[in-house]
Amino acid sequence: MSCPICGKPVSSDYRPFCSRRCADVDLGRWLTESYRIPAKGDEAEEAAQDDPDTPSGSRPH
Repeated sequence: MSCPICGKPVSSDYRPFCSRRCADVDLGRWLTESYRIPAKGDEAEEAAQDDPDTPSGSRPH
């Protein structure tokens, strides 16, 4: 098994990563929402309508 961030061999202390640094890089990507699943067409619009932070002219305030 190799580290998903840098490809080096995995360390048992930081599994599935090789080091604390790679684990922190991964955490930073989650916290900044770098990991996303792309939505297509209607799914993206529905998600935007369900998001309370998204402004919408048709929703009551």
